[in-house]
Amino acid sequence: MTAGPVRAGEAGTSASDAEWAAQARETLATEQAALAARFDAGADVDRLLAARAKSVDRQVLAAWRRCVPEASGLALFAVGGYGRGELFPHSDVDLLVLTPERPDTTDGSDRRTEEDALSRFLTLLWDAGLPVGHAVRSATQCGEAAEADLTVLTSLIESRPLDADAGARQALGEAAAPARVWPAREFFEAKRQELRERHSRHGDTSDNLEPNLKEGPGGLRDVQTLHWMALRIIGTSDLESLIAVGQLGADEVASLERERIFLSRLRYGLHLVAGKREERLRFDYQKLLAARLGHVDTDGSLAVEQLMQGFYRSASLVQRIGERLLQRFEEQIEGEPVPEPIDRLFELRRGYLAAREAEWPREPAQIFDLFAVWASRGDVRGLHSQTARALAEALPSLPGFSAAGALLHARFLQLLRGPVPVQTLTRMARLGVLGRWIPAFARVSGRMQFDLFHVYTVDQHTLAVLKNLSIFASGEHDERFTLAREIWPRLRKPELLLLAGLFHDIGKGRGGDHSELGGDDARVFCDTLGLSEADASLVEWLVRKHLLMSTTAQKQDITDPEVIHRFATVIGDRERLDHLYLLTCADIAGTSPKLWNAWKDRLLADLYTATRLALRRGLEHPLAAAERAAENREAARAMLAAFGTGDDEIEVLFARMPESAFRRGRPDQLAWQATALRGMAPGDTRVRARPVAAHAGAMEVFVHSPDRDGLFAAIVATLDRLGLAIQQARVLDGPEGTIFDSFEVIPSDPRHIPAAEDIEQRLEAALAGDLDEVKPPRRTQPRHLRHFRIAPQIVFDATRGGRTQVSLVCTDRPGLLADIARALRHQALRVHDARIATFGERAEDLFQVTAVDDNGSDRALDDNRQEALRAALLACLEGDC
Repeated sequence: MTAGPVRAGEAGTSASDAEWAAQARETLATEQAALAARFDAGADVDRLLAARAKSVDRQVLAAWRRCVPEASGLALFAVGGYGRGELFPHSDVDLLVLTPERPDTTDGSDRRTEEDALSRFLTLLWDAGLPVGHAVRSATQCGEAAEADLTVLTSLIESRPLDADAGARQALGEAAAPARVWPAREFFEAKRQELRERHSRHGDTSDNLEPNLKEGPGGLRDVQTLHWMALRIIGTSDLESLIAVGQLGADEVASLERERIFLSRLRYGLHLVAGKREERLRFDYQKLLAARLGHVDTDGSLAVEQLMQGFYRSASLVQRIGERLLQRFEEQIEGEPVPEPIDRLFELRRGYLAAREAEWPREPAQIFDLFAVWASRGDVRGLHSQTARALAEALPSLPGFSAAGALLHARFLQLLRGPVPVQTLTRMARLGVLGRWIPAFARVSGRMQFDLFHVYTVDQHTLAVLKNLSIFASGEHDERFTLAREIWPRLRKPELLLLAGLFHDIGKGRGGDHSELGGDDARVFCDTLGLSEADASLVEWLVRKHLLMSTTAQKQDITDPEVIHRFATVIGDRERLDHLYLLTCADIAGTSPKLWNAWKDRLLADLYTATRLALRRGLEHPLAAAERAAENREAARAMLAAFGTGDDEIEVLFARMPESAFRRGRPDQLAWQATALRGMAPGDTRVRARPVAAHAGAMEVFVHSPDRDGLFAAIVATLDRLGLAIQQARVLDGPEGTIFDSFEVIPSDPRHIPAAEDIEQRLEAALAGDLDEVKPPRRTQPRHLRHFRIAPQIVFDATRGGRTQVSLVCTDRPGLLADIARALRHQALRVHDARIATFGERAEDLFQVTAVDDNGSDRALDDNRQEALRAALLACLEGDC
């Protein structure tokens, strides 16, 4: 055995501080590596945490006794997580040095000696590689700090003496006692508010993709907060002891402990793969951690998706049990409430809905009765904790829909047709009822998709879609959705759309086409519940076709009458169109807060309107392009005339516009563009920009200019420099060698929205100079995109009119479109049309291009030109533009 630590001032301190720190660092690293090996072998995580704390204890105590004389009167405590005796591989080592109570007249030399000793002590620990946080206070100062700051108290109530006599321990305990600071009621209310605020901070989109294991909703901090509350209110932090006093059930304790261990293991592994103190499951570490924990890819489920599904399910359960325990703590403080009867089964207790009988539920139908009463009362704060626990225990008795009888089928349909059906479905989902009733929903609970397009788990996305549908149903104005409010009242049976929303993604993770799998599930569900053939067919069709409208709008030219005719043929009737439009809007907006924007709203509204007209006209009478152009021309003429423009001037303005503009533009757009041409001399460049009504930052940019090689690339690069992301580009050839281009843009950063005048001035100035000098800015690829590499796909297709369509699928990045445009410019190609679509990290862009022959005429790309362009685009995507 080695000798114990030598006290400062004693003989035997032959090693220098530098040598001691080096040896301590080596010892800690060796012990850390051994613990990591035990972790990989599946060792109990609590033992590993305790072993890490003991490993650090040995070095901290050795440094303390090396630097601080025993007669100093100082005491050393571990606080925070270190004080609990659980230390993760790279967590901070939080220490409290407790000083004796001293009068202000204490000799200054004594203070300097003490400060020198502590400075040496802390320096040793830092040199040994320990991330130390420390405070130096007397017991009185500890009490004052705890009274002023709840986080200080929290760290103190789990303090652990490292080198402290009985007097120091007692003094510190009294300083943090409820009789001295933060009595139970105040502590509970403050901690509950702190929990709510923390959840709010960590509930944003990025943390849904990269959740915080420690501080996020359902994370380890939630479990610790429950322990702290129990200690302050009940007098013990041992959750098992709460069973005896009726605060928790044995099953709840077991579940909470199981999830704490699971989350602790995730956090321990995260520290190891990150090699530093890291609490967020960043994309950088998710795959590494999944592999380290033994997950492997399977058909339909990546290893990383399995890891994340485990986390989301665990966090959800921690939140659910935590909400119950918070109620019980509240009742412990406030006393038992006086019940307010509702009916023979239910009552209110301090605003919480509760079952009146201890034996509730006596039959599965009473579970649906609970949600029906809840939906009918707007004054319910939530579900009472005892009833929530009874519900959880009764879930195994609730049959799935396929095994249930007609009574339960009817009760569920009543919930869908009753008040606040979306709130009801959301409550059922969060309490585990929906997953029991529809087992396929349980399989997608907590299921994430490892991409940047889907920022929510499948079940949370589904609930977001349903929430959007409830917004449509409310009739309240929402400027994000142009037509939804007026379409919803026409629905024959709104519950059918809710069912389609519930099932639209339920087939994900099975390795096949989720739309087809979900359609099968929806059909079985509707048939089992006894819906009519017409109703069941509509729900099934909506689930199977729920992506049709978005892909048509974003990937095809919806100004082409043939595209509209094909789409309308698939739709078939107005009822399907109404339902599909609403489902599509809700689906896109529920996928990511950033995904829905003004241009998607306009695209879908335009597609809906055009399809409705096609259906009204009759599919046997498709609209010809010339007929569409004539209709748009006359509508634009009427708009211009209404603002005082004479017929002669209208004809002059229209003569400067390409015929294709009348086929593809909207009447209001055509009138605006015509007005922009007023006063232009031949050879002039004119740029106009206008905001899209009711959509902050969305702009339409119109450019009319003599055509020159490189013009498209220069426009795109300038818009990129202005911080504008192009959503769609329409590049038309105007009369007499001019271009007639329009761009639909949104700001890349909503905090910085350029004014229309600035856009006009910057573009006109750029186009007036040497186009070759207009280059896109160089940007560093965002961190998160490095983890989502998509192998580039480049496809060439011939189009009508002697053009070549280039389809490009690749990883998105800042400035991508500007670089692609530059590559097209270097290949001496002309761009005639562009459709830009981005889905998370995935860019799917279409360009119609031509080469120029010796006579200056446009022609399609031959095989050699296609291969040259392919090589240029691939090089561009690698950053060599």
